Formats: sequence, C-alpha cells, structure tokens
Amino acid sequence: MSRGFNRLLESVVSINVRELAFESGARRYTSSLGSGVLMSEDGIVLTNAHVVSRRAVEINVTLSNLERVGARLVGWDHWTDLAVLRLDLEEVKRRGFKLSAARFGESEKLFPGQEVFAVGTPHGLTRTVTRGIVSNTNRYFEDTRGIGGYETGMFNTWLQTDAAINPGNSGGPLVTSDGKVVGISSRGYLGANNLGFAIPASTARVVLERLVQDGVVVRSYVGIVPGALQDLENFYALALNTGVLVSSVDPGSPAAKAGLRPGDILLSIDGARVDGRFPEQLPPIQNLIASRPIGSELRFSVKRAAETREFTVVTERLESRVGEEWALEKWGLSVRRVSRTYARENQLEGNDGAVVIGVQPGFPGDVAGIARGDILLKVNQQAINALDVLKQAHAAYEASPAPTLIETQRNRRVSLLIIKP
Repeated sequence: MSRGFNRLLESVVSINVRELAFESGARRYTSSLGSGVLMSEDGIVLTNAHVVSRRAVEINVTLSNLERVGARLVGWDHWTDLAVLRLDLEEVKRRGFKLSAARFGESEKLFPGQEVFAVGTPHGLTRTVTRGIVSNTNRYFEDTRGIGGYETGMFNTWLQTDAAINPGNSGGPLVTSDGKVVGISSRGYLGANNLGFAIPASTARVVLERLVQDGVVVRSYVGIVPGALQDLENFYALALNTGVLVSSVDPGSPAAKAGLRPGDILLSIDGARVDGRFPEQLPPIQNLIASRPIGSELRFSVKRAAETREFTVVTERLESRVGEEWALEKWGLSVRRVSRTYARENQLEGNDGAVVIGVQPGFPGDVAGIARGDILLKVNQQAINALDVLKQAHAAYEASPAPTLIETQRNRRVSLLIIKP
C-alpha cells in the first residue's frame, strides 16, 4: 500500500459512547461502539450520528497507538447521519500523542468497479481493512427506521460498496488506494451479502465544515414531499425528464399556505428546471430547497391540470419530528416535546404539549390511565408550552407528593386524569 494509505490507517479511531436514553418511563444508560476518522491535527473526528448522538454523556476515543483519550460532541446532523467530535487536546498534549489527519478525496469522480477499502473497528477489532469495489455511486433508499426516530437520507444519495461493513464499522472511512477519504461508512444491508452504504465525501465535507463552524446545520423547509415521475409522464402530458411530482404537502406548511397541492408537478425553482423522474434525483432537489437561507422567497413554477401557475413560497427552518425528551420517573412516564413537524404530520391544532413515549407499568402515570401515544396538554391547568412546565410540576411532586391534574388528548378526545401519590 502507498504511504498515504498507511497515514490514513493512523487517523482511524475507535469510539466508545455512553448515552442517556428515556425509555419505558425511566432514564437508562446505554453503551455503543463505532469508528471515526481524524480529519484535522487539532483533534476533529468525523463519525456517524448514529454512533454519537446528542444524548452522549461520555465519549472515549481509542487512537491508532491503542491509547484512549476523552472527547466531546461538537455537532450532530441526523439528516445526513454525520457527527463531529473534538478530542481533549490538553490530554493529548499532556500524554505526548501525535495526531495524524486524513484527507478527503473526490467522491464525484468515483465509478462502478473502482477499488475501495472500508477501514474501521468492526465488533471492536482495531484498525480492520476490508477490500471491495464501488457497486453504485448514486444509490437512493428511503430510511424508514431513521436514527432513534430522527429522519435521515433526505438530502443525499449514498455510495454502495461490496467491501464488508459490519457493526462497529459505522463512522469509519471508505477510502481509495491512495488513502483519500471518499465516504463515511454508515451501514450494511441486513439479510444480504456485500451490500454496504457510505455517505459521499462531497456531502461529508460540507457537513463537517458547518458543524465545526456552527455546531449545527441549518436548513430551509417548505413542506412538499417529492415523488418520482417515472411511468407517470403520460398521465400528466409531460415530456420525459421534466418536473417532479408533489406527492404530498404538509398541513400548515409554507407550501400549503402558498396554495400547492398533492398531484401538482413542480417544473422549476427560481427559474431553474427540476427533473425528478427517478428516485435518485429527488435528494438533490430537496437539498436545493434546504440549502436556501431561512425566510427565502422561492418562485415555484407548477403544472396543475392543463395550466402552468406561479407560486411564491417563503421557507421556514427545517425541524425534525422528534422533539426534546425527558423522563418523569416518579410518574413512570417518558415524554417528548411536540415539535412543529410532529404537530403538522398529526394534524394537531398547535405544537404545545408532550407526547408520551413510554409508561412504566404500575407507576402513578399508568394507574391514572395515561398510555403511550397520549399527548399531555396541561398540568394543573397550566398549558405545557415547554418541557420545563412538566419538569417543574414533576419536581414539585417529588418534593411533596400530591394529586396532579393532567389534561390529555387521545385520538382527538380530551380527558382529565389525576396522578395520585
């Protein structure tokens, strides 16, 4: 192997994470193992969002010399399944370790059949290299599982490889023979042989820069869900490779307020033609919208029946359907703040309240009749417009247990329930 490849091996790290989870009405700690790659000599590590999430309470990184150092989360982007860590540089300097950084390659120039190598720590085995080829450079698949319920895969396609990617490889680099990072290994396809997927370097490079700079990637949202037009062109009297189907429109979204409807054909955005005939073409269109500054006015040219209409849509900040979570342990409840996206998807009147995501059998919340999926609207007649309202009520209950009145909503029906000591 080349000198560059050997240098790449020195930049690959193993990551051990301890995270806080809110499950079944209680706080629990979980442990996980993954891989990462040093992308700068000042201790910046790139890995997967599903390896290290915002719930991490302890992160330890094992370097190529097998020594372990602490790290902290710099930023997390579940939409692309990427996260950035920073090593404890004081510890690195104190112990006299030298860091070796990897370099990005050009994923746009990859071609099917090109040889690549997946480097990581599968099942905790340090610095393991597997060899394969690029099977596809533009793979699209809809990730219904997401990352702990968080959405992913909307804004990029994936590299497909037959290089072995096993549990623990996640977050490690996919590299060419000269040691250049062309992807970040993300997952293998369960139940299949030699089907692995990596986030392209072209995506990882942008997300890394923005996470290091801002700690978050801010994106725009308009509320349309695009669909591929393949085999539908004749029904819409369209030329081939023209437009993208508006498959659905989120209720209350900017697109809905502007007048867009499911079944519309989006022809252009700000005068630039869009082509969404195939599923692989949808993420770049979504990313085109997401990349605009929040509050931008976008001009949509839309075909509806025999007419072509113009709409102006003002973007909002993109939010996940998953809000902040917490455990109200004395009540035996795990809850999640109702996000704006969740409220729209479930056609709720507003985004106040908290969704119950776990209930401990036999605890006061369960005895009161609260169930998973209920939305808590008020506590002691105070509207739950933030999780802090629930936290304060729960803290008061902990200090001096007393009956607590909870207003809940289930299947659009509101009930008043009493949590008793």
